[in-house]
Amino acid sequence: MPEQKSWNVVGLLKTTIEFFTEKGVDEARLSAELLLGQVLGLKRLDLYLNHERPVMPGELEAFRDLCRQRLQGRPVQYIAGEAFFYGNRYSVDERVLIPRPETELVVEHALERFASSGVSDRATPSILDIGTGSGCIAVTVALRLPAARVTAADVSADALAVAEANAKELGVADRIRFVRADMLEPAFPEIVGAPFDMVVSNPPYIPETEWAGLQEEVRRYEPRLALVAPQGFECYKAIAGLGASLVRNGGVLCFELHADAASGVRSLVEPDFNVIEVMQDYAGLDRALSCVKA
Repeated sequence: MPEQKSWNVVGLLKTTIEFFTEKGVDEARLSAELLLGQVLGLKRLDLYLNHERPVMPGELEAFRDLCRQRLQGRPVQYIAGEAFFYGNRYSVDERVLIPRPETELVVEHALERFASSGVSDRATPSILDIGTGSGCIAVTVALRLPAARVTAADVSADALAVAEANAKELGVADRIRFVRADMLEPAFPEIVGAPFDMVVSNPPYIPETEWAGLQEEVRRYEPRLALVAPQGFECYKAIAGLGASLVRNGGVLCFELHADAASGVRSLVEPDFNVIEVMQDYAGLDRALSCVKA
């Protein structure tokens, strides 16, 4: 950014957005707003409500440091330490994936299928989130279904620590059980306390062959463990193979999908599940597959 004796919020934002755009930074406006808001302790909307607020020299230096990190490719959500999912703020860092808007559609689809299932009428329905990461799915389900008992499972102790902190911050930690467990282990159902009325998972589904083609900031900063399966299908296959013991009769299983995975995942669940539905996202890509335990 060019040197200037003094800045106010609106002038600094305008200049930073132009600078980020010139440098090819993704989501230049969002990046500038989140980073300045982080330094000033203001929400994005409040930045514009306080557009004439002067930016003090110490604040300017802190902001420039964050901008340098963004120019080096570090995701803005990790720099700011937060991401938003279903309108709620989640703390995030390099221990967990950054929640994506597409996953909100998966949760919405899962909740719709669950609401239409007979098991949704149980007094205390039980729900499992496999590969919970930041906890965004488990916490959203707990917020949307106050009577539910939710189990959040992940192989990473670091991820579970982040998820539990987010659940506490959003007031649902008393209704979520956090379990360290590997979905690829045959004993997984016993470890997590199966069976459940609904199982939701956004598993690792990027095949090794696609890793090099991902955005550089994803490859450099987001946890590979949460993204990659050697062939892309290992986690789908493991969960579907355990489906008979993971899900109660009449219960729902819902996956987030790799864009090319729908037909393959369908074939994996067909032996034990029926009423299979595939939901597309706003880009027309297959995004979620849900099914009901036969």
